[in-house]
Amino acid sequence: MKPVVTVTNMFPEKALEKLDPHCELRTNQTENSPSASDLEKIASESVVMITYLSDKIDAGIIDKGPNLKLIANYGAGFNNIDVDHAAGKRIWITNTPGVLHETTADLTWAMILGAGRNIVAADRFTRENKFKGWSANMYLGGDVYGKTLGVIGCGEIGSAVARRAAGFNMKVLYFNRNRMPEEKEKELNAELVTLEDLLRKSDFVTVHAPLTDQTKNMIGREQFLVMKPTAYFIHTARGKVVDDQALVEALKEGGIAGAALDVYENEPALTEGMTELENLMLLPHIGSASHETRNIMADLVADNVLDVLQDKPPRSLVPSWGK
Repeated sequence: MKPVVTVTNMFPEKALEKLDPHCELRTNQTENSPSASDLEKIASESVVMITYLSDKIDAGIIDKGPNLKLIANYGAGFNNIDVDHAAGKRIWITNTPGVLHETTADLTWAMILGAGRNIVAADRFTRENKFKGWSANMYLGGDVYGKTLGVIGCGEIGSAVARRAAGFNMKVLYFNRNRMPEEKEKELNAELVTLEDLLRKSDFVTVHAPLTDQTKNMIGREQFLVMKPTAYFIHTARGKVVDDQALVEALKEGGIAGAALDVYENEPALTEGMTELENLMLLPHIGSASHETRNIMADLVADNVLDVLQDKPPRSLVPSWGK
């Protein structure tokens, strides 16, 4: 009897074809996310679960899986899974690190330019047939070229964002738990500063910090008050790193000029007032959403599954497993 591998949501066909010969593959090729009771049933029947960030895999669901060996998240994040509980039951947890940083950096730059130049609002204005000709004061934004970029969290994604700043002749400030090697700082033309200095001096602030107990709500009202009123705030990391209510207030009060979000504190729910703000770009968590990157991510998920089905440790075990 083949081991049961269940995919909770849509998944690329090429990766499914890679898995199919080695297991009894059960799929959900729809956009309907499974309920908690669905996830309990999946866990009870599966050796492997391939999950989305939107699937909350708590201790109760994990306990329903007597034969469960692996929960393979189709994404770089894994805050949706109770990793400690799974590790205690010797259930592997994997994610897809190292394959989506360039794609997410591309989107971050689209958001920097889009927020700075009011692209979304101007597009909507034009589509609504409100454009009656050139005007000197219409949708004035902020220049990007020659300005200061502040990068909060300078890992793979943050570094990829900083690298692109050279094309805009920007000064790069970064705040990170650890200092980068001197040669990398030179390569990125980046200077390590305190968080307060970064917020005070940057024209564009972009967040790429992981979600930990230390980073939860690390950007809130106090931090927005430090920023320039002409500055723009970009967030593509983990929703709960930022206090979204404080961001809404800062935008309403003119504390900062604009913002762009791809993630949310209570995702997928939006904080009240967000949709009314013309100076706020709202995206539906599409940081890694390119055909190429999503296929590479799925291929890594499949490799992790095949590792475990062959009684090997998975190749991209999450770093906090068993710690």
